[in-house]
Amino acid sequence: MLGLGAAGVASAPYLQRGMESFLGAAADKDPTGLLPNGGGFRYYSVAASVPPKNERNYRLTLDGLVERPTSYTLDALRALPQTRVVRDVQCVTGWRVPDTPFEGVRLSALLDAAGVRPEARAIRFTCFDGTYSESLTLAQARRSDVLVCLRMQDKPLSHAHGGPVRLYVAPMYFYKSAKWLSGISLTSRVDPGYWEERGYDVDAWVGRSNGRDDAPTV
Repeated sequence: MLGLGAAGVASAPYLQRGMESFLGAAADKDPTGLLPNGGGFRYYSVAASVPPKNERNYRLTLDGLVERPTSYTLDALRALPQTRVVRDVQCVTGWRVPDTPFEGVRLSALLDAAGVRPEARAIRFTCFDGTYSESLTLAQARRSDVLVCLRMQDKPLSHAHGGPVRLYVAPMYFYKSAKWLSGISLTSRVDPGYWEERGYDVDAWVGRSNGRDDAPTV
């Protein structure tokens, strides 16, 4: 019995990683968004399927009310200074994943490089699933804890978690952190995103929006 117990303890991390890998692969093909995705996360997609992107075919465009419209490859994003943020992830549906590391380029650095025009007031984010969108005010986007994220939990961002690049808005509910990010466009006003058009709050501060009283993540 002691031997079996020791073997169970020794094999538990491998079994957990295997189970999370299996769940992640299954969740990639699950249009319902009901399967767990490992580590306490849940997989949500508003598209039936999302073809993955990689170094060869991924591009992030930054355009709209800027002086210098830009297109970034994965390598170009990786070459920029990276910021690591460790916060709880809070979903508006109630689940929470504590102390989750995210790493990427501060959105404010990309905005500065593009040269934001004076009439710009907000940002619209689009995704390569062809359906999802999000928004932030310019002031929100310039926070130091808003990232164009390439890594999560100290690993490259997986496709199931929105990779190779997603938005990460640390102090807001997780629907603001758009997966499969492909476009950043500066606009003159806030253009509500996918879930906001369906009743979610545009300003999604954890603990102060959507009728919830969760502990803030800041």
